[in-house]
Amino acid sequence: MEKWVLYAVFSMAFAGFTSVIAKLGLAGISGDLGLAVRTCFVFVFVLMFAAAVVPVEQLRSLTASNFGWLALSGVTTAGSWIFYYKAIKLGEVSTVALIDKGSVVVALVFAWLLLGEALTTAKLVGGAMMLGGLIVIARG
Repeated sequence: MEKWVLYAVFSMAFAGFTSVIAKLGLAGISGDLGLAVRTCFVFVFVLMFAAAVVPVEQLRSLTASNFGWLALSGVTTAGSWIFYYKAIKLGEVSTVALIDKGSVVVALVFAWLLLGEALTTAKLVGGAMMLGGLIVIARG
């Protein structure tokens, strides 16, 4: 198994667990406050992680383009998290998490448009199946 596949599996496991424990943390508070508290912990943890594993020399290789794209990614992440927390506060985590994974279909389209990644038959069929499943879930 390639290393990136293992990382993706770990990401999936952490993301799934995160949704459930976040719902527990929202008891008695707004989703907006819960998101703010969670994000503070994410910020500190990621800075500590980077301090431990990123060589200082890499800071010199950070370009304006890197900074701009990563800043835009941060803005879209914040948007995703804001609406995700509003959704899990009001709805079932199992349903919200499944609908949220519709982001895979969005990523397929934007990877094709912006990165020139191939839209293979397998990706198109898989994406269509995911979209169909999301429609079933959202209506159920």
